[in-house]
Amino acid sequence: MTKRVRIKLNKCIQNSQEVGSDDSHMMSRVFFEIVVNGNKKGSFYSDIKQPVGSEYNGEDLEVSVPEGYKGPFDHARFARGIRNYYQRLVGPKGSAISYGGTKNLVMKNNTIVMAAEFEFEADA
Repeated sequence: MTKRVRIKLNKCIQNSQEVGSDDSHMMSRVFFEIVVNGNKKGSFYSDIKQPVGSEYNGEDLEVSVPEGYKGPFDHARFARGIRNYYQRLVGPKGSAISYGGTKNLVMKNNTIVMAAEFEFEADA
């Protein structure tokens, strides 16, 4: 049976040392609520792993599954929505942190609060 999954995004901590950023990868964490068919399932987070020096708007951003979530899920659609949110916040066209076309810019532990949401269908 197909379920409607809504992700209600709250904030992102970009390039967090606490999440595991190091010299080869930047780790960011996105916080959100999951609502399935109108029923709130709780508050969760996922991590975004990005190679240092890569484009913020590239497809090489790895998105983890929501920590602790056990409900209906489609990782490909979820990861696309998380990447879109992150790229709207940070990068050459970011609404929170915007910069020119450089790849060498390093920013650490930026907390960006911006509500957004996306939906997808997933099998139960």
